[in-house]
Amino acid sequence: MPARQPTGAGVRMWSTSVVFLCGLLCPLGAASRPPPPPPQKAASIFSDLTPAELRAVRSFLMSRSELGLQPSEGGTLRKNSLFLVELLAPKKKQALRYLDAGGPCPRRHARAVVFFGGEVKPNVTEYIVGPLPTPTSYRPFGPPVAYTSRPMDLLEYHLLYHSMQAALAPLASFLQDISGFSLEPCGARCLTFTDVAPRGLAPGERRTWIIVQRSVEGSFLHPIGLELLIDHRDLDPDAWEVQKVWYNGQYFDNPEELARRYAQGQVDAVRLPPHPQHSQFSTFVPRGNFTTGPPPDRHGAKVCEPAGHSYYVRGNRLEYSGWSLAFRLRSSTGLQLFDVQFNGERIAYELSVQEAIAFYGGSSPATMQTKYIDVGYMMGSLTHELAPGIDCPEVATFLDAHHMCDADGPVRYPRAICIFELPTGVPMRRHFDNNFQGGSNFYGGLEGHALVLRTTSTVYNYDYIWDFLFYPNGVLETKVHATGYVHASFYTSEGLQYGNRIQTHVLGNMHTHLVHYKVDLDVAGSGNSFETVELAFEERGVPWAAGRRVVQPVLQRRGRLREHQAAFPFGEPLPRYLLFSNPRRRGRWGHPRSYRLQLASHADRVLPRHWHEERGVSWSRYHLAVTQDHAKEDRSSSMYIQNNPWQPSVSFESFLQDDESLEDQDLVAWVTVGFLHIPHSEDIPNTATPGNAVGFLLRPFNFFDEDPSVASRRTIIVRPTQDSLRKEVTIQRWTPDSPGSCVSDKPFSYNGTYSPV
Repeated sequence: MPARQPTGAGVRMWSTSVVFLCGLLCPLGAASRPPPPPPQKAASIFSDLTPAELRAVRSFLMSRSELGLQPSEGGTLRKNSLFLVELLAPKKKQALRYLDAGGPCPRRHARAVVFFGGEVKPNVTEYIVGPLPTPTSYRPFGPPVAYTSRPMDLLEYHLLYHSMQAALAPLASFLQDISGFSLEPCGARCLTFTDVAPRGLAPGERRTWIIVQRSVEGSFLHPIGLELLIDHRDLDPDAWEVQKVWYNGQYFDNPEELARRYAQGQVDAVRLPPHPQHSQFSTFVPRGNFTTGPPPDRHGAKVCEPAGHSYYVRGNRLEYSGWSLAFRLRSSTGLQLFDVQFNGERIAYELSVQEAIAFYGGSSPATMQTKYIDVGYMMGSLTHELAPGIDCPEVATFLDAHHMCDADGPVRYPRAICIFELPTGVPMRRHFDNNFQGGSNFYGGLEGHALVLRTTSTVYNYDYIWDFLFYPNGVLETKVHATGYVHASFYTSEGLQYGNRIQTHVLGNMHTHLVHYKVDLDVAGSGNSFETVELAFEERGVPWAAGRRVVQPVLQRRGRLREHQAAFPFGEPLPRYLLFSNPRRRGRWGHPRSYRLQLASHADRVLPRHWHEERGVSWSRYHLAVTQDHAKEDRSSSMYIQNNPWQPSVSFESFLQDDESLEDQDLVAWVTVGFLHIPHSEDIPNTATPGNAVGFLLRPFNFFDEDPSVASRRTIIVRPTQDSLRKEVTIQRWTPDSPGSCVSDKPFSYNGTYSPV
């Protein structure tokens, strides 16, 4: 069916309401250019929708009889329901006019995703709803999407479980024999499942492979060896059917065939070890002992703040050591930063998570099919509570998040974000100036600190820890840690081509993690150029020795590039320096003011180019691709690609087709980071974070006249006194002598001498 259209009255109300709300919320412009908005008010145009705004959008849409919306919870799949409501960020040009030129305040609007399952031709349609806080109109936002491409909702999962339960009824004795567990009624020994995606092998399908597991702590590591393929495309669950069954390396047409052949002794059945005696390996319960060191039953080192927070959080605006920015937690994708500035100058307009994928290999049908594209699971809304002292320091600032995703109202996620200053454990800068006479001319050092903005996403088995780190020297680091449980399958000898045996009946399947980021750089303005710098070598004569020659490195710069030249595929080396410069703004020493993009990743491509599912993640072809900024190219993925990667609703490759100039333009860097994970025995019970973190840095490159961290007062300079015989020193510092009793009650001391013993 065509997209639902607003009534004529709704369209008319749209235009008149904008004028009214602009006057209500933001003063109208005067004849002369007004001053920029106050910082907190400027950041608020990017803030997530409040619970009141979420409720207002839902109430307004539910009141529109032409939409025919019903509650999300309960009912049937043949209904129209509101799936997602989140902020629709203002367009960049409108935002910059407001932030920089005193233009009108952009009106706040919502993006609403509606499942039209009750129509003759079901579809998914998105709407722009506004203006907020009191919406009066809505209009379509993009074309309708095929209904089979929609994300799974809780209702469909509930029906899928009951369909599985009914289908496996003939296997009740078999399941009890091999696992000691059963489907409902099951008491404390229940079976559960993990589903994989995409749901089929071609557009229009909705067929899901199910991995049956014991429902114990860490159920992902307890497959019982049974997998089944359920076709659930029809909106009537009574029409759903099991199309194939796999058990311990054997395929069967249906559960009845497996039950019959098991009764005839024709199935190689594996009886799992009893629970709980042999199933504790997946828990966090401590076990074993260290053979050296003090007893581990004591707290470790902690972060403390002897003088309180060294940063400000005002609404969604964050300030720290020269940095200022706005942030939000987008329900569909995750953290977004906007208007990132240092000492009042913009470095980036937007820095945001776009997508995370994990593509697997395996010998069982479910693992063959597993290609997780996590925005399809509303990755940004899976931001569960952070634990003080573990996920973040106890002294961190914790912020709640509110999402309205697959729910009939706003849902509060407590402590979903944390902000804290982190001692890096390494000085920001230091130097011991040796006098080569048993002492020093001076010692100078600056404490190493960074501000961390953190959230997590728990997508089924995996936990992603998302960090943005801000350093006082103008460096911004983006990092993601992967932890949680591995996506495992039942061990068979054929599976060893695709992973390692990590428990008696568990295979850890190999997979590649890739994460995509959008980095909309505005280095001292929106007109930027992209260039690369490599090392070459030259041979030349030396004036002081006739006939002699030397070989030395020389810089090789490549500028005036176009988009095709700035798309760097996996398998090809990246240039050493990737620079974004403002050609019209030069520093004190004559160089264009620039920032360097530096990747810290060892990712590789996940599928051959143009393979079926790879079309949906064409961004994964490139370490880095630089494009001109366009409003129609504001995101590289979408929630619909997980279940229809063959006909993606967003094709990143199309961003590069026009091969536009990258000289003095508004540029966006699209960055891919990731790693190959071959699970091993040390991934039991969980994948640990050390070694499983990737990211990138934005580093100033002739942007400042000197290192801006010289403004920090956390510096110490130690100089010897004039009396060299007494070997005394003078200590110059700009902070109190002692940081306080939470670190040490002893004042700082330093001598800087050395001598034989």
